[in-house]
Amino acid sequence: MGSSFSFFTDTAPVSSYPSLGDLPESCVASVLVYLDPPEICRLAILNRAFRGASSADFVWESKLPLNYGSVIKRVFDDFPEKLCKRDIYARLCRPNSIDGGTKKVWLDKTTGVICLSISSNGLAITGIDDRRYWRRITTEESR
Repeated sequence: MGSSFSFFTDTAPVSSYPSLGDLPESCVASVLVYLDPPEICRLAILNRAFRGASSADFVWESKLPLNYGSVIKRVFDDFPEKLCKRDIYARLCRPNSIDGGTKKVWLDKTTGVICLSISSNGLAITGIDDRRYWRRITTEESR
């Protein structure tokens, strides 16, 4: 009753079989290039090799549109220069206001396509001389 001995140890049995963690990060990153960004994020929680491979710049650069540099210049006034491609992708996926708040631009998370939403204040009617069309009239039915 005084002393007890435990047969349980803190060490896990060592497996001689290879596992996913044994894959080199460069090989995993080469596979991640072909996946969608949500799938990359889900795989990043598997182990260290997948987490490290999911933060590689060339993986996320393949998900960014070709003209992402011009989108950054248009959307952000002071954009940090030293961000990794994953952080650039994350910032572009959020809706960002441009042109005085009349337009919003964002990156679709699954396809990588640039999306644009224009508010009614951002629209212009040209070629009509009737002034009724130039005033904004609020109604009960409008949002």
